[in-house]
Amino acid sequence: MTVRSPSFPVPNAFELLCEQYVKRLPAQLEDLTGPAHGTVDLPLHVAWSGRRSYTLEQPRSRMGLYRTVLAEGQRQDLIDFLNRDLLIEQWPVLRTLISRPIRDVWEAAFPELTTATVATAA
Repeated sequence: MTVRSPSFPVPNAFELLCEQYVKRLPAQLEDLTGPAHGTVDLPLHVAWSGRRSYTLEQPRSRMGLYRTVLAEGQRQDLIDFLNRDLLIEQWPVLRTLISRPIRDVWEAAFPELTTATVATAA
C-alpha cells in the first residue's frame, strides 16, 4: 500500500485532461487557418476510428469534424483543420457537444468564445 503525503495531492482526472488540452492550444484564435469550404480528410492519428472525411458545407458534418479535432488533434492539427471564424460561429452549439475539460480550457484561453455564446443567447 502506498501512502501519499498530504503536501503532494494527486491531481484528479479532470485536472489531468485540462493539462493535456492546454498544451495543445494555439497561441491565438487567429492561428486557426483551416479551410472554411470543401471537404476535409483527417489523418489517421486524429481520426483513428470511424469517420475521417467531413464536408464543411453540411453543418452536422462540420460539427463532427470540429468535435473530433478538438478532442483528438494536436496543436498543429487544430491550426490546420479548424477555421477561426467557423469555430466562433458554431461555438454556442459546439460547446454543448464537447467534454467539459475541452470547453473549460478553450473558454478560459479565448474569452471571445464566451462572448460569442452570450451574444447568440441574447
